[in-house]
Amino acid sequence: MLKPRAHLLKLGERLLPLAARTPFLLQRIALERSLNQVFAEPLADDAFQALEGRWMRLEVVDLKLAWCLSCDRQKLRIAEQAPVQVTIRGNWREFLLLASRQEDPDTLFFRRRLVIEGDTELGLAIKNLIDSLDPDMLPPWLWKVLQGAGAQARMAEFIRPQLL
Repeated sequence: MLKPRAHLLKLGERLLPLAARTPFLLQRIALERSLNQVFAEPLADDAFQALEGRWMRLEVVDLKLAWCLSCDRQKLRIAEQAPVQVTIRGNWREFLLLASRQEDPDTLFFRRRLVIEGDTELGLAIKNLIDSLDPDMLPPWLWKVLQGAGAQARMAEFIRPQLL
């Protein structure tokens, strides 16, 4: 019998590929609203100043998803295409490990599981920003889900190589 955390990971593996089929307009609306709500305090404190008037591209390679992000007057903006200065690319599990704090960002980038291309100074500023964000700003239920799914993803990393 699968544990609840394993169910989360399996559910993610099935549902996340459907996001690529969602019209970009809906993705943009959902992401902008969610991100601006969750990061309202850091936005008000100018934590995202490195992105003010600049664009980064976030690519989730295995899901064939990509968004361009910028900050404009303390609001995060999402676009399908933009003149990006930096791209951060990886698979969804690596982003999950990053978001859930199950893996150190430096380790993910050093091992090239997440890749920064373009303006590396901006990329490192964004990496440091992500690392500095307090998980307590997330709704408790969301942080719990992220931690559980991330822990399961991390455990799966150790089990998979042993099975090969």
